[in-house]
Amino acid sequence: MKIVLTSFVIFIILILLEIRRELSFFKSVKYEIKVPGLKEEKTVVFLSDLHNHEYGNKNEGLLKAIRKEQPDLILVGGDMLVSKSGHSFQVAYEFVKYLPDICPVYCANGNHEQRMKIHPERYDISYAKYQEQLIKDGVHFLENDSAYLYYEKINVKITGLEIPLRCYTHFRKENMETQEIVDRIGEKEAGVFEILLAHNPSYMKHYLERGADLILCGHLHGGIVRIPGVAGAISPSFEIFPRYSGDHYRKADTDIVVSKGLGTHTFNIRLFNPAEIVVLKLQGEKEK
Repeated sequence: MKIVLTSFVIFIILILLEIRRELSFFKSVKYEIKVPGLKEEKTVVFLSDLHNHEYGNKNEGLLKAIRKEQPDLILVGGDMLVSKSGHSFQVAYEFVKYLPDICPVYCANGNHEQRMKIHPERYDISYAKYQEQLIKDGVHFLENDSAYLYYEKINVKITGLEIPLRCYTHFRKENMETQEIVDRIGEKEAGVFEILLAHNPSYMKHYLERGADLILCGHLHGGIVRIPGVAGAISPSFEIFPRYSGDHYRKADTDIVVSKGLGTHTFNIRLFNPAEIVVLKLQGEKEK
């Protein structure tokens, strides 16, 4: 019995040490995305769920890693700050404001930014001020809106989607109709390669029904605790084994990438689930 108890204590200590280690670093994860007709490779860095986390002074470690990738485009998937009284947006701002010095930056909102925007009276920090300052620094915000880029002869459409706030509940999943997405951002447009920034991957079925060529999500923090080689175990909303917790998936003609995020909030746990920046290599189809 003593041996069992000692082994259990050692196991718990090792788990706690691993959690502490994983909360202090991030890695770069790379995926290849095929873009028909594209001749010159483009690099896109996708960031999500920083939640005011810092990797070095003013996130210099994170900025250094992003610069190293020499991206053509940076996309931000939301939840860079924390929508709770007593928190500041300064950490998120001091990081994001430097990104336009690297390349063009387009931001969509997560549920934290969305809550602050819709219910400003509930918070002692201002989303409007945060956004205003970043716009002055050159960041483009997509709030149920789109922007177009042109790579060679490829029209690239970047769309930032905000789903209803009721879709961010704990312990239950609220219903949402695909038409609610269409009402916000319109139908999929023919003749363009569309990148859809949709923070919450729990509604992937509806994103796919509406259509996009590349869907980028975050929100689930990799499932908090991951079973190595399998999937995330639990979402921040307490969904067990969420289907899209963090990886590169392919459904029919659509690529799906779900970031495991860069930070945590409330439950500051990561286990077998390092934080990450996602590097997307957009490549043309190889000639046969």
